[in-house]
Amino acid sequence: MRLQILAIAGSMIIGAWIIPVGAQLPSLPQVQPTSSLSSDSENRVVNGWIYLDGRRLFQIAAPRAALPERLEQIQRNLDEISQNYLRSPTNGINIQTGTLNSLPVIYVNNQYLMTVTANDAKLRQLDPSTTANQISQGLQLDLKRASVERQTQFLVQQSGIAVTTGLSTIAISWGIYCYWRRSKQKSLNFLNFSSPTDSLITTELRKKQQQNLIEVRKRLFQLAQVGIWGGGTTIILGLFPYTRSLQTGILTVITFPLRLVIVAVGTYVIIRLSYALIDRFASAFLSGVLLTPETSERLQLRVSTISGVSKSIATIVWVVVGILLALTSVGVDIIPLLAGAGLIGVAVSLASQNLIKDAINGFLIILEDQYALGDIIAVGNAQGLVENLNLRITQLRDTEGRLITIPNSEVKIVANLSSRWSRADLKIPVAYQADINQVLKLMETVAVDMDRDPKWQEQILETPKVLGVDNFGDRGLIVRVWIKTQPLEQWNVAREFRHRLKIAFDQAGISIPFPQQAIWINDAESLKSHLDSNP
Repeated sequence: MRLQILAIAGSMIIGAWIIPVGAQLPSLPQVQPTSSLSSDSENRVVNGWIYLDGRRLFQIAAPRAALPERLEQIQRNLDEISQNYLRSPTNGINIQTGTLNSLPVIYVNNQYLMTVTANDAKLRQLDPSTTANQISQGLQLDLKRASVERQTQFLVQQSGIAVTTGLSTIAISWGIYCYWRRSKQKSLNFLNFSSPTDSLITTELRKKQQQNLIEVRKRLFQLAQVGIWGGGTTIILGLFPYTRSLQTGILTVITFPLRLVIVAVGTYVIIRLSYALIDRFASAFLSGVLLTPETSERLQLRVSTISGVSKSIATIVWVVVGILLALTSVGVDIIPLLAGAGLIGVAVSLASQNLIKDAINGFLIILEDQYALGDIIAVGNAQGLVENLNLRITQLRDTEGRLITIPNSEVKIVANLSSRWSRADLKIPVAYQADINQVLKLMETVAVDMDRDPKWQEQILETPKVLGVDNFGDRGLIVRVWIKTQPLEQWNVAREFRHRLKIAFDQAGISIPFPQQAIWINDAESLKSHLDSNP
């Protein structure tokens, strides 16, 4: 809840900065892009604003090619008129309207300002004469207001508002900083806490969830701080006539990149929130399911795999949405782009059939639970621990530390060595001269003792089975033993059983055979001398 409140507050602050001020300070201008009034040619009629002290006064219209020059000329004339008037405001304002070439012309204190054209009148949907009168009336009020705003009393009043705004900005910024520090400390404390009833994967998922929430709070805090300081600075600049034009310039410059920054940060925050929700759902699912010893480890591995793939899909979806929002925020019509993207998608799908096969096979691998993260599998000649699994590739780490990457479409036949349960398959050689009944009884005793050992009870799922003599080998009898274990525990159990069996054999005097060679020397002279020396 607090996170949502912080997000809403940050959004409101950013909104108050980007759109300053039609709602709270009506005197500040809203920067609007030039709009079209006719066709998309060089002769189309477009419009623009004339400003006084950074405040909008009126709009003018002209063909696209001529508008910048006309805007500059009228703005220059108005700046010169306002400067002359503000030097001696006691002389008053004298605005006159004349006619030149059948068009109204506006003069201010006998200085030429502008000629009202038919395009200007069409913009207001009035006749040129009425348009000239409206511009004259508004201009007279704005010039008087500009004079009042330069008086000492007004500047003192605005200075008080500026100081109050600055102090409020500092207080709000400090309050949000303190709140962020407290919430961060609470999250870190929760991050280090683990319930004894939670499994390892549940604890890990909850830690990842808290890490994502910490990252979201951090980015929202940064965004809120930028919004607070930027908004406060912009409002203060708009309080004084000398700095209001600077405010307008800043808003004009930052509006375009600021939209992109907000979309980028918003996309990042949403991606992190999606990660937190996925981890939250996964941990809640594992906590609410009754797990048996055989299904516990398997289900945990599968949930971990599915959550990782879900995060990848969420990232792709939100990045695409973020790109479309960024294009929309800068005025790009995305409907034709989406239509073109559909055609491009068809072409790409035809050209990248292997990628589609990888994705389909990867989806089936996850759906059918052929293997998951943490399993040890064998695919063709490759064998190792599954470190990464997504819709496109599977990555294995073999015993030599090599990372093997296999496209999912190449996974035809896979051997999972750790699915649900494993088995230690032991083939123990025994000398031919040993008493086989004694050997079998001794091996069974060692296996039962190991099964009853509390240290190994959790790893061994069933009582070990001594199957008997499996083969007559070149070194001796081969006795086979099966021990059913937890996934990935078969090697540890096998090592411990061999260790105990060797000690038991030594105590019982039973030897383990080893390869032997007999060397025959076929040398007549050596044989004769040997016989002569031994009559």
